[in-house]
Amino acid sequence: MDTAVPQTARSAAGGGDAYLERRTLRRGSAGWLLLTGLGVAYVVSGDFSGWNIGLAQGGFGGLAAATVLMGAMYACLVFSLAELSAILPTAGGGYGFARRALGPWGGFLTGTAILIEYVLAPAAISIFIGDYVESLHLFGLTSGWPVYLACFAVFIGIHLWGVGEALRFSLVVTAVAVTALVVFAVGAFTEFDASRLDDIAVDTTAFGANSWLPLGLLGIWAAFPFGMWFFLGVEGVPLAAEEAKDPVRSMPRALSISMGVLVLLALLTFLASTGARGADAIKDAGNPLVVALEGNPGLSWLKTFVNYAGLAGLVASFFSLIYAGSRQLFALSRAGYLPRFLSLTSRRKAPYLGLLIPGAIGFALAAATGDGPRMLNIAVFGATISYALMALSHLVLRRREPHLERPYRTPGGTATSATAFVLALAALTATFLVDRDAAFIALGVYAVALAYFAVYSRHHLVASAPEEEFAALARAEAELARD
Repeated sequence: MDTAVPQTARSAAGGGDAYLERRTLRRGSAGWLLLTGLGVAYVVSGDFSGWNIGLAQGGFGGLAAATVLMGAMYACLVFSLAELSAILPTAGGGYGFARRALGPWGGFLTGTAILIEYVLAPAAISIFIGDYVESLHLFGLTSGWPVYLACFAVFIGIHLWGVGEALRFSLVVTAVAVTALVVFAVGAFTEFDASRLDDIAVDTTAFGANSWLPLGLLGIWAAFPFGMWFFLGVEGVPLAAEEAKDPVRSMPRALSISMGVLVLLALLTFLASTGARGADAIKDAGNPLVVALEGNPGLSWLKTFVNYAGLAGLVASFFSLIYAGSRQLFALSRAGYLPRFLSLTSRRKAPYLGLLIPGAIGFALAAATGDGPRMLNIAVFGATISYALMALSHLVLRRREPHLERPYRTPGGTATSATAFVLALAALTATFLVDRDAAFIALGVYAVALAYFAVYSRHHLVASAPEEEFAALARAEAELARD
C-alpha cells in the first residue's frame, strides 16, 4: 500500500513544467539493438573473471547448480521487469516500479539498493582495469590512481557528450568482448577433457560431498553470488526507458535477447574454461580464461588475444554501469528522494551531476582502498535486495491492479515473479557466507540513506515527477473505485 505522505510534500516547491524542463533526457536515442548491447555490456566483464571463485566455494557441480538457479532467477526477473517497464517506461526503472507497488518507502529502498550496486561496481571494475593495464604493460603504467582517474574521466566524458554516442561506443566494445569469448571457447574446446571438470579435492567432512560437490551441498548455496556474475547487471536495461525508441516494444525485446545471449556466453565460458585446464587450476585465478589456455603452447596467440579482450569486457561493463547509476540517481533526485540539484541536465540532455558525483565517489573509493573484490561483494548485496523488491513489486501490482493496462505480460505471471523473489532472498542470504563484512557495510550505507529519507526527503517529494504522477494516478483510481 502507498504510505501516507503529507500533501505539502506532494506539492513541494520545484514541481511543474519549469522544474522538469531542466531535468529532461534525450528521448528516442536508443533502439532495441542499442538496448540489447547495453544489457550485455552490463554483464560481459563477469565472463572474463570472478565467476571462477565459485569453484572454490562449491566445485564444478556446486557452481553449475548455482549458475542454473541464478540464471533462472535472472530469467524470471527479466520477464517480470519487461512487463513493468512496458507499464512505466521512465528512467526510474526498479525504483519507479516499487514506488507504484510498495509506496514511497518501497521505492526508496529499491532505488537505494540499485544505487549501491551501480556506484560500487564501477569503482571495483576500475581497479580490475588497472590490473589489466599493468599486466599488459600498456603505456608503461602500473595499477593505481592515475589509471582509475583516467577511466572515470574519459568514459564519463563520453557520457556527457550524449547518450546516443555513449551507447554506440558501448555496443562496439561489447561486440569485441563477445566475439573474443566465442573465439576463446572454440580454442579452449580443442583441449576439452571431461575428467578435469571434477578434479577439486573432496572435503570428506562436508555433508553430501562427492567429486562433483567437493564442498558438499552447502557449496551450492555458497556459490550463488558467483553464479550471479554471468548475469549481474542485466536488470539495468529499464533505466534507459526514457531515452529509448518505442520503449513499450523495444524494452521487452531487448531484455529477452540480452538474457538469451548471456545464457549462451555463460555456458560456453564455464564449460570451455573448466574442461580445458581443470576446475582446480582456475578456481583461484584472477584471469581464468588465460589460465585455461596455459596447457597448450600452441594457443599462446589466443592467450594474448583474450587478455586484450578481457580489458575490452571490463571497459564495456564499467562504461555501461556508469550510465545505469547516473540514470537511477537522476530519477531519485528528480522526484525529490535525493537532493534535487543532482537531476539537472546539460544542453545535451545528460545528467551531468548524476555522472560526475558518483564518478568522484567511485574514484575516491578505488584510490583509497584498492579492494575491488570487497566493493563488488557490497554491490552484489545491494543488487539482491533490489531483485527481491522488484519481483515483489510485480506480485503486488498483479494482485492489487489486475486491470492495469499491460502491453507486455510476463510468461507464467505471478509464478514467474514469485520464483524470482524466492531465489533473490536465497542469494541475499548467501552473500553472508561469502563476505559478511561487505554485507554489513552495505547495511550501514542503507541505514544512513534511510535516515535521510525518514527525516527529510520524504517530506519534499516532487508531485510532478513521472513516477510520483503514476503513483498518484493509482491512488485516484482506487478512490474512484471505492466511491
